[in-house]
Amino acid sequence: MSRNVPRTALLGAFYEDYLKHLDTARFVADVNSRYMQGTLQRLLEHPLCDLRRAAALALGYVGDYASNAALGRALNDRDPTVRLLAETSIRKVWLRYGTEAQQKQLSIIIRLNAARRYRDALARAHRLLEEIDDFAEVYNQRAVAYYGLGEHAEAIQDCRTTLELNPYHFAAAAGMGQAYLELRDPIAALEAFRRALRLNPDLHAVRIQVAKLERLIEDV
Repeated sequence: MSRNVPRTALLGAFYEDYLKHLDTARFVADVNSRYMQGTLQRLLEHPLCDLRRAAALALGYVGDYASNAALGRALNDRDPTVRLLAETSIRKVWLRYGTEAQQKQLSIIIRLNAARRYRDALARAHRLLEEIDDFAEVYNQRAVAYYGLGEHAEAIQDCRTTLELNPYHFAAAAGMGQAYLELRDPIAALEAFRRALRLNPDLHAVRIQVAKLERLIEDV
């Protein structure tokens, strides 16, 4: 492509080519060759919908935690595809904090939680947080482990810490709501679920919970 083509038009062309061929490696290489992360963050607010979609997609591949806030705002974009791409991408950048070795440890903790090996996940999370105490996703994964072990108050505290470190972490807000339900505190659960929806309005399961809790509280 000509270097005289406007950069916004280039990103649109890269995105169109990606949709046509679904060649992720080519899309990432094209974006990396012409765009800095900060430019992609700014393009998340471009008037053209396709450019916002392209930027949201690209940041999932080339962005790091510095893109968290821009992607968090995009979760409330008026276009549903932008919101979907932003959600996928923000979940990726949540993992891209700290050193490469610390990120690998987080990946192990996530796998242990997925395998329901919660005590092993908890032990690794404790050790990792002794090393890096501001890694939001590690607190979130420790909350998952606590929840799996039935230690709901501890899970809530870690969800709160996650949100203090990363105010866009809708999953922590939703997890806090689930933990409050286990503690039979529907009012606190409703508040947490509403917070999750403010961050990410496309959490359909959470929206159902909100509707149920609103009916329950009204009937009391």
